[in-house]
Amino acid sequence: MNILFNTLLIAATLSTAMIAGLVFTFSTVIMPGIGKLDDRAFIKAFQVIDGIIQNGQPLFGIVWVGSILSLFAVSILGLWQLDGLPKWVLLAANLLYIAGVQAPTFTVNVPRNNKLQAVEIEKWSDESIAEERRYFEDSWNRSNDSRTLIGTLVAAILTLVLFIL
Repeated sequence: MNILFNTLLIAATLSTAMIAGLVFTFSTVIMPGIGKLDDRAFIKAFQVIDGIIQNGQPLFGIVWVGSILSLFAVSILGLWQLDGLPKWVLLAANLLYIAGVQAPTFTVNVPRNNKLQAVEIEKWSDESIAEERRYFEDSWNRSNDSRTLIGTLVAAILTLVLFIL
């Protein structure tokens, strides 16, 4: 393999593992932790946490976008540089990551995040706040748990590819 391929494979492996770790942390620590708060405090806590991401935290953006770009690039290079099972495993990891981590992020999690960001907790009634939390929390958590499982699987697959090449 050439240096570009190896560098991209390492970058894809590390960045997808970091994203898997992020969504894992949300599933196992952040959401269960803020889930113990009352409705207003829950929404406010999530708004603050998500606000860090939405306000362009640069390292987060580099790793998130980098995971997509590096995995895509190494998969394209792999079409020409790999044979047999490693080529197909790498392509499968790419598709799995896009379909199982990135697509749910932009079809489920981000739209719910944006809707929750618009909640003016000081102005809304207790009933409206509770309804908004019910709409948000369970579906967001289910999607995130799925992203965690699939992201971890992709990171494991890429790690295996590193070892077999």
